[in-house]
Amino acid sequence: MAQNGDSHQNENDQNGAAQQHENDQNDDLQRYQRTSKIPFIIFLKDLRLVCKLDALGREILGIAIPAVLTLAADPVASLIDTMFIGRLGATDIGGVGVAIAIFNQASRITMYPIVSITTSFVAEEDTMDRSAIEAQKVEGKKLENLEEASPKNVEMQEPSPKNASKSPSVTTDKGNEVAKCKKVKRNIPSATTAIIMGTLLGVAQALLLIFASKVLLKFMGVSADSPMYIPARQYLTIRALGSPAVLLSLAMQGVFRGFKDTTTPLYATVVGYATNIVLDPIFIFVLHFGVRGAAISHAISQYLISLILFLRLIREVNLLAPRFKELQFGRFIKNGFLTLTRVIAVTSCVTFAAALAARQGPTPMAAFQICLQVWLTSSLLGGGLAVAGQAILACAFAEKDYKKAVVTAIRVAQMGFVAGWGLLVLVGAGLYFGGGVFTSDKHVLHLMYIGIPFIAGTQPLNTLAFVLDGVNFGASDFLYTAYSMASLLALFSTL
Repeated sequence: MAQNGDSHQNENDQNGAAQQHENDQNDDLQRYQRTSKIPFIIFLKDLRLVCKLDALGREILGIAIPAVLTLAADPVASLIDTMFIGRLGATDIGGVGVAIAIFNQASRITMYPIVSITTSFVAEEDTMDRSAIEAQKVEGKKLENLEEASPKNVEMQEPSPKNASKSPSVTTDKGNEVAKCKKVKRNIPSATTAIIMGTLLGVAQALLLIFASKVLLKFMGVSADSPMYIPARQYLTIRALGSPAVLLSLAMQGVFRGFKDTTTPLYATVVGYATNIVLDPIFIFVLHFGVRGAAISHAISQYLISLILFLRLIREVNLLAPRFKELQFGRFIKNGFLTLTRVIAVTSCVTFAAALAARQGPTPMAAFQICLQVWLTSSLLGGGLAVAGQAILACAFAEKDYKKAVVTAIRVAQMGFVAGWGLLVLVGAGLYFGGGVFTSDKHVLHLMYIGIPFIAGTQPLNTLAFVLDGVNFGASDFLYTAYSMASLLALFSTL
């Protein structure tokens, strides 16, 4: 009876400790909220820790650095395409610039919502699943302790040849059960939902870009009698064939991000785009396919990335486990619509700018395309920090660890702003002294130099904006991001 009383007392102590921990977390959250009546002052809190490699700093960088490299891979591949196509002339690079602007607009409308939502949902489900497993382990240990402490169990444990002969087999059976548990795949319904939706959206995007290419190019100011029309339509329609692979691979990247694993997507992306770099000169110059060769090599690389990610994902997740009612299509669609509103607002600004540049002729469009790709590539450092912030925040909210959520949001915002100033110097100097890498046309270079102050000067704000997006997504606050970006689009349209 005394032993049972002790076990109950231990259980009460554990429950009391858990309740005290939750109360401490709530107190910490309220303390951070009372830091200042001016909300922006909170971002200056513990500013000296921005570069400190403590546990949180290492966790953020461990997710962010591979994510940055993965996010930068596609713009880098587009830059390499631009470098090769730039040798074909201003007309070809201008046409490809228009095609890439259309493709990016269509892709971001479909891919960004699914990636962002998948990361948050998978992180929440994975965290709750792991918490449930840990709770089961604790409960199992309690039962084992009670069994060992019971008088009946003590009598059964008395030495006897019969029990002694059975004990090794019992141990072996337990070891086999543990080994089996370790090999069990995770059941994450959001992962299956994301893959299904990514595939369907990819097929729909491919059909839209192929059959509506003429209309889309005309909307961008490239009519059938324009010299840029033929290369633009060739590149757009061929690259559109890779859309299903693009959306599928991005959906799987969202799953891995939810697991806080950004290394696997990095590996797949490096292999895919390395293949793209090798195939580019072969298809463009050796086989004389021109801009079609660049599009073909890009599409091949996307299917290779998808294959690598899928083979790795099926080893970790049981994609066939969820029943239809567990697939959460309604939740994905609801939040996807909000994220879609945000994406349309953001990319519409870029698309309108590209359309204005295209109406000025091949030379301005060529300069705009180069500047845009440099801007997108450099600003993705904030995207990597956003991925880290989103994954950590989603897990923190699922665990109700509000202190970690607040501290993480502050730290990633501070890191993003500091990194933005570094990018300002790097991009400005790199584009000024290295612009000749992209084109030898002096007229294009002249227009590029005019755009350097804007491309470099917006890096700090752009990086901070990316990071704050990740903070909102980690908190599953998709509504605010939708309304804020839609308001900015309305303001932009009136200028």
